[in-house]
Amino acid sequence: MSELLNRRLALLGERANLSLLEQCLHGIERECLRVTGEGRLAQTPHPEALGSALTNEQITTDYSESLLEFITPALPDPADMLASLDRIHRFAYSKLGNEYLWSPSMPCPLPAEEDIPIAYYGTSNIGQLKYVYRKGLALRYGKTMQCIAGIHYNFSLPEKLWPLLKEAEGFDGTDRDYQSSAYIALIRNFRRYSWLLMYLFGASPALDAGFLRGRPHQLEQLDPDTLYLPYATSLRMSDLGYQSNAQAGLTPCYNDLTSYTDSLRQAVATPYPPYVEVGTHQNGEWVQLNTNILQIENEYYSNIRPKRVTYTGERPIQALVARGIQYVEVRCLDINPFLPMGIDLTESRFLDAFLLYCALNDSPLLTSTSCGNATSNFLSVVKEGRRPGLQLQRDGQAVDLKEWADELLEKIAPLAALLDQTHGGDAHRKALDAQLAKVKDSSLTPSAQVLAAMAEHKESFARFSLRQSRAHAEFFRSEPLSGEEQAKFEELARSSLAQQAELERNEVGDFDVFVGAYQASILAISN
Repeated sequence: MSELLNRRLALLGERANLSLLEQCLHGIERECLRVTGEGRLAQTPHPEALGSALTNEQITTDYSESLLEFITPALPDPADMLASLDRIHRFAYSKLGNEYLWSPSMPCPLPAEEDIPIAYYGTSNIGQLKYVYRKGLALRYGKTMQCIAGIHYNFSLPEKLWPLLKEAEGFDGTDRDYQSSAYIALIRNFRRYSWLLMYLFGASPALDAGFLRGRPHQLEQLDPDTLYLPYATSLRMSDLGYQSNAQAGLTPCYNDLTSYTDSLRQAVATPYPPYVEVGTHQNGEWVQLNTNILQIENEYYSNIRPKRVTYTGERPIQALVARGIQYVEVRCLDINPFLPMGIDLTESRFLDAFLLYCALNDSPLLTSTSCGNATSNFLSVVKEGRRPGLQLQRDGQAVDLKEWADELLEKIAPLAALLDQTHGGDAHRKALDAQLAKVKDSSLTPSAQVLAAMAEHKESFARFSLRQSRAHAEFFRSEPLSGEEQAKFEELARSSLAQQAELERNEVGDFDVFVGAYQASILAISN
């Protein structure tokens, strides 16, 4: 174990500091498609009974009108966070009629591109901005790709932790600078080691054959309706023939917050010739917010993002520049189709230990070689992580995936132990043991289990997914919320609709001017 990690563990293990880690915060954003009883994309609008997708803080839509997103508050105890997510699911099911929530990350059989409905947020300027942004995504990447769902895991370390570490390490600079540089260091380590998460939790080894719309690909045919790769863990996170040429040159390697925000600022301000050719308007209608590499910073697809809660009207990048990094958003997690919520407490507890390891361990700057290795290791594991004898690249040497995974889990063990010491019990140790078992035996991974279940039932990806979706619907519907809980959600839905209506009533100013000001806001940032 590194000397730095040892020192930090010793400091956090002192009696005076032990309770600190109880104040880590966790939140989840879970996306899922609404589908019909036959397992087709629901073409109905976002159910009004769920409230306004624009203003309801817990239930919104992602890309499509049919792609729901459930958002938990940030809570110190992951068990409470998952209980919150469970309640949101139960409420949603009370309003879904005969529709289902699709159980895996990869979508159901989809209709023609033009029949996939883009999420609509009403007539306010901000609502229209969100809509035009999505029209731009459709134009740039196609609508099919936007129907993939995932789980985003938000995690922060306690604010009081940073000054403690900063003082112990004699860091020269402000508390805020130290905190941001520590989160950026976490992100660098995450880039190095996130292939491990894809092996352990990847759950998308197969997909509906129609998803690729007849494009060339390297997948194999499992049955007439299903494509797959035999050793894949997460086709969702692979390139799948979707290469965003515009984003290809965009590789923020996270050596400090300034270089990260600069590279995104530049991308939001740099025209990309193919988009310039299309323009922002067709037949007098907006088709994209601008013709730059990115319309807005959130368009940058990454496996993890540094985040800061934004004020009303503030852009994510402005918040980061003004107030530094507050938490990280892990974006590479597949939905586990065997779990009603797509994630469980064991996974959450392991993620906490993994992220704590990334945060507290040495994190040298990434060279272009180590950056490239991180990317290629990740892509190798998503496409063939269960291949016996798979080799990854580490420090210029080939290393066996299982050997490296074992070493990493061994290094994460003291972090799991520290979390157990903080919380009492041995839940984190058990979560770690469950991952060790998957490294020993790849048939225990979710990706292997998906293929095994499909083989056992002789069913296509779509049939398997629908069967799981029905089972989960039964799980949630068989035990409705208490009257009191139900009433709380109903009130949230009602007040969000009223909030949207008020926004629209009081809207001042023209949409074109609004977009102009929005664009200008990012150019005006100076570090």
